[in-house]
Amino acid sequence: MAVNIGNIEVGPNQKLLVIAGPCVIESWETIFQTATAMKDLSQKLGFNLVFKSSFDKANRTSYNSFRGPGLEFGLQMLGEIKRKLDIPVLSDVHEASQCAAAGEVLDVIQIPAFLCRQTDLVVEAARTMKAVNIKKGQFVAPMDIIHSVRKVTEEGNLNVMVTERGTTFGYNNLVVDYRSIPMIQDQGWPLIFDATHSVQLPSAAGGVSSGQRQFIPTLTRAAIAAGCQGLFMEVHPNPDEAQSDSATQVPLSHVEALLSQCIALHKQVQSFAEVRLPEKGQCSAQPAFAQ
Repeated sequence: MAVNIGNIEVGPNQKLLVIAGPCVIESWETIFQTATAMKDLSQKLGFNLVFKSSFDKANRTSYNSFRGPGLEFGLQMLGEIKRKLDIPVLSDVHEASQCAAAGEVLDVIQIPAFLCRQTDLVVEAARTMKAVNIKKGQFVAPMDIIHSVRKVTEEGNLNVMVTERGTTFGYNNLVVDYRSIPMIQDQGWPLIFDATHSVQLPSAAGGVSSGQRQFIPTLTRAAIAAGCQGLFMEVHPNPDEAQSDSATQVPLSHVEALLSQCIALHKQVQSFAEVRLPEKGQCSAQPAFAQ
């Protein structure tokens, strides 16, 4: 099923969706610089852009970690980005009480991975009738995220996307199982791959999360090859000075090189007829190609 974000359509045979921006709103200058650069790049490379930055990071590891400007001021800034640059905007919500205000500004409301099973939060996000991006929890199997999706669709909101961001694997580590991409898509919903949180090492740096930025291109290209319909990518002008996820955000100066490869690969994958192999006990003499 295709999802509509304004005049953007996300789904099979559509342009690659890129959700990108700094992890958290640190300043107007940072988000405006990043959003402007990403819009220029979207026009140059030909992808659909949604700008992302969080008004509040309520799920930080440490009590003392920077959280952002908060709901009111953060939404004001995201609204200005939307108005000045004419691009859709996304942020995450952490409490059901935030959804109504967020729905007045945002084009996409994001449910954080840790909160993907919080019924009241998901239902209130759905009731805004804005597109909802559900981050699949690190503890949720691909076939089980459909229960979170149904909490949105039961409210009459069919604009739902699911984002794969890795699965808990031992202590302070995640692993991406690329089988999850077709498994979730086969349930009928667009699949977004989180290129940056998938290389996170949760809580591995003494009260903050660390990560392995060097593996982002490898995992991202693999996700495109597996057929994802969009990328979630936190981007910052100077990640080493970022106040959240400094180890995993993509430097703004490197985004074009990475996305150029992703766009080329995405077009190539779209040109293929999908080969579907039969499951055990269903073999036939003739190969089957999905139309």
